[in-house]
Amino acid sequence: MHRRWQLSAFAILLSIVLVACTTVTTQQPQTKVENTTEATNTNSQQLLKGSAKRVVALSSLSADILSRLDQTKVVGITGSKLFKNDSIFKDIPRVSEGQSPPNLEKIVALKPDLVIGAEGFSNIPIQKIQQLGIQTLLTKVNSWESLEGLTKKLAELINADPQPLLNRYKTFLPDKPTQSPSTLALVSRQPILAPNKNSWAGDLLAKFQAKNIAADLQGKSPIGGYVTLSAEKVLEANPEVIILVNPPQGNSEATLLDSLKKENFWQQLQATKNNRVYVFDYFGLVNPGSIDAIEKACQQLKQALFAPQPT
Repeated sequence: MHRRWQLSAFAILLSIVLVACTTVTTQQPQTKVENTTEATNTNSQQLLKGSAKRVVALSSLSADILSRLDQTKVVGITGSKLFKNDSIFKDIPRVSEGQSPPNLEKIVALKPDLVIGAEGFSNIPIQKIQQLGIQTLLTKVNSWESLEGLTKKLAELINADPQPLLNRYKTFLPDKPTQSPSTLALVSRQPILAPNKNSWAGDLLAKFQAKNIAADLQGKSPIGGYVTLSAEKVLEANPEVIILVNPPQGNSEATLLDSLKKENFWQQLQATKNNRVYVFDYFGLVNPGSIDAIEKACQQLKQALFAPQPT
């Protein structure tokens, strides 16, 4: 069981490195757009407003946003499990599956005028596509503001109205948070890895007024936006709420909890004693993934942070 948790931790670490939550910076020349926290244009010319008619999206979040803005403009998407049972994406060609690189031949055959990828994951294929003379865009969403900014940018490129989506995003957040419990979001056990304020997860916790015990910490973690903690540090902080992240491959909640119950510090925490330990999916909290995944994570945060507690 302990080894299974270690493998799960490794999978999450790898996924954080690869997907949109990374802070990887490419060395190739880049032309900046309005807000570099949301998107970076990797072509030598600025993308023109309303110019994109056929778009291939190599990230699940961009694919989802684009499809909700104007489904007719999306001609190819990444093969994500998030879209497996979604009828909106049923007939849209997949150009990649899982962690595998996108198929460049499939992309070219779709005759896109814009290909969108996630920084830190799509840099190499985007560079190859750019060399073929196709307009490209790299995106990075590591805050709520960058999610809104990306939505506005994509809407501008395909000549769509972003306001309905922006209005929907607002419904995900609490109106007036009344509590702010100290919180530890635990994305792996070995090492103990937690998001600070420079990550999507950390920013989302801040939107819910949670007192993220790792918010202002900096460390030597190779993953931008995340810090490693010692068991002693966790005990010292003694969080009221603990959020565990289920790895992308989806182990059971029982597996996560059973592995942690064997740790000496676990039973000493007030979150454990008060039964305020919650398991979240990787998509939505660590990697935004899709709009529905974000909404689900927000609903869970409301329950975990604001639900009345027994006296």
